[in-house]
Amino acid sequence: MIDMHKLTFGYEDTPLFSDLSLKLRPGNIYGLLGKNGSGKTSLLKILCGLIFPTQGEVNCFGFAPFKRHPNFLADIYFVPEEFFVPAITVSEYVNLYAPFYPKFDWVLWENNLKELNVTAEKMLTQLSYGQKKKFLIAFGIATKTKVLILDEPTNGLDIPGKAKFRKLMASDVAEDRLIIISTHQVRDMENIIDPIIILDNGKIIFHETMELIGKKLLFEQSSGKDDAAIYSEQTPGGYFVVKENHEAFESQVNIEALFNAVTANPEKIKKLFIESGGADES
Repeated sequence: MIDMHKLTFGYEDTPLFSDLSLKLRPGNIYGLLGKNGSGKTSLLKILCGLIFPTQGEVNCFGFAPFKRHPNFLADIYFVPEEFFVPAITVSEYVNLYAPFYPKFDWVLWENNLKELNVTAEKMLTQLSYGQKKKFLIAFGIATKTKVLILDEPTNGLDIPGKAKFRKLMASDVAEDRLIIISTHQVRDMENIIDPIIILDNGKIIFHETMELIGKKLLFEQSSGKDDAAIYSEQTPGGYFVVKENHEAFESQVNIEALFNAVTANPEKIKKLFIESGGADES
């Protein structure tokens, strides 16, 4: 389990988090959403021990990330949005770095490469940005670490690449693995990420499962404005609305509309989920 307690962090005169707390459990693919500059990447780097909070504590499966203990580093893998690759081949890279991950699955690695159409004998520096991203995703999944963190993983991927990424992630869910995906490309992640976490103004303002979201909120197209809507946006066919679900069925969640509704009306959403006994562990 990952437990962040009362984190404070910022850059010089730019505070990002204040008193931020969050608990994450294995067996889930968490979706971390937030506006540009909200601090998503900084939060991920704190979890990896790459940067340190000014106050607060982080416990990642019994380790303090900032101590960079070898056993901790062997059980966490981070695919950043921006990265450097050395001037070696894909095969040379995996032969060099796989031994740092004791649970590395060579069969899975080969399958991932084939699925993502990455050539093992190519120089990493000669790959396109999208191909480099596919290579890192393939390697990260094959490490079998307890924690896998991906920052904007579908950036640079074409439409077939995004579909293959979703296929690989869906097959990688395991009871003992905790995956965090930070993304702006929410439509690429529908049916993959669950629970949903929203970071805004230095706070976790939302942390709920897709099941509960579908039970508590109704997402639907409307021909006209709906006074009961918590959030609405105009579309060519009228309005897409988010409102309290009074129906007997679970609504299909639109993650983009959910994000807009939560950031536009955080208190109204919070009240609705608190009254329902939501799963928020932040």
